[in-house]
Amino acid sequence: MGRHNAFQRGTLRRIPRGVSRVFFCGLVRRDTRRCRHQFTRPQAASGRRPEMKEAISISTPGASARTAPPFGGLTLRPETLQAIHRLGWSDPTPIQARVIPLLAAGRDVIGQAQTGSGKTGAYGIPLVERLNPTTHALAALILVPTRELALQVTEDLQALGRPRGITVTAVFGGQPIERQVAALRRGTTIVVATPGRLLDHLQRRTIALQTVAVAVLDEADRMLDMGFLPDVSRILQQIPTARQTALFSATMPPAIRMLAQRFLRQPVWVGIETPVPTVDTVEQYYLEVMEEDKVKALRRLLAQETMPSALIFRRTKHRADRLARALGRDRPVGVLHGGMRQEARLQALGAFTRRQTPLLITTNVASRGLDLPEVSHVINFDMPEDVDTYIHRVGRTARAGRPGTAITFVGQHDVEMLDQLQKQLGPALRRHPLNLYR
Repeated sequence: MGRHNAFQRGTLRRIPRGVSRVFFCGLVRRDTRRCRHQFTRPQAASGRRPEMKEAISISTPGASARTAPPFGGLTLRPETLQAIHRLGWSDPTPIQARVIPLLAAGRDVIGQAQTGSGKTGAYGIPLVERLNPTTHALAALILVPTRELALQVTEDLQALGRPRGITVTAVFGGQPIERQVAALRRGTTIVVATPGRLLDHLQRRTIALQTVAVAVLDEADRMLDMGFLPDVSRILQQIPTARQTALFSATMPPAIRMLAQRFLRQPVWVGIETPVPTVDTVEQYYLEVMEEDKVKALRRLLAQETMPSALIFRRTKHRADRLARALGRDRPVGVLHGGMRQEARLQALGAFTRRQTPLLITTNVASRGLDLPEVSHVINFDMPEDVDTYIHRVGRTARAGRPGTAITFVGQHDVEMLDQLQKQLGPALRRHPLNLYR
């Protein structure tokens, strides 16, 4: 039997390009009695906190940013418009066009839109518009599930708030706490935090939440998956009860609904129906290759295809390091996994985001939680362990309507998993035309 016959040749089938990562933003209650010097808000509605069924619902069919009014039509400060322009944001995305006016009016909001749709700008722009930068007291708290997301949100908010002198501090684990304590003591307008590290600061009394007027819970369902909701509740109980709250979440399981019922007041539900990226825009292929020939196959792909930014997935950190050493001999390559020091992780992520290293070899640490909107290719160098892992890896490309390509290497021991993918996800996973064994 020749090497090329070591695989079971299947019929040409199509994998549905399915499963979006959508997020709800939110946690913010109004406080008309406290922190008036920090945050200007309209009169809050009276009455008890309503059930979710009483929330106002706004559902918008999938639309491009062209259907939204320009940022100039949202009555923003000139310095905010300048910051938006420097970030390269031309027109509001649908979620931004709907959510910004609501948060600017002081409403509590539950927002739903896929990753890469501009949700950080949706809550960040009204924050920097309304916060008072002349005070040194903490005015806004944003809770996120991962340190990578904390850094990305912090970077965007710093860019938006810098013209008005608004300061933003990131608080997360994996970094010396003393550095964060020093930043908090200097005073900051906004804190972006992971729940565990924020509780650590609260226990040390290095941060106080009594002056917080706005709270945002970003990726609420990810918080639930990671077991953070009890911590989130403990944190919110230490913030003034009359505050504005916004919540973003991909799904609304019962635990998230209960959280929203408890901490949001008459929320406006904004749902942006967007196409699932893996349905319409991801070109998905599998490539049959012997294990010992995978590096050769990857080099051939890199030579034949233009890949401005590619995530290459391996199952373990040791395999990721080994592949990085092999490819790094003749091209810039980054590596990202949980076994790295935090400084090295941040450096690798930043270089990939800035396109200094177009290839980022990673484990599943980057398949969830990271907001990397411009990934052109996903390469499953190692076959994913299950269908869910495959979907979340492939979902890293083709964000916000951009095209994307996913290529999965199928080794001699991966035929069964390939069959499972085709059976469970449906028709249309195409065989890649590259063939090393002709």
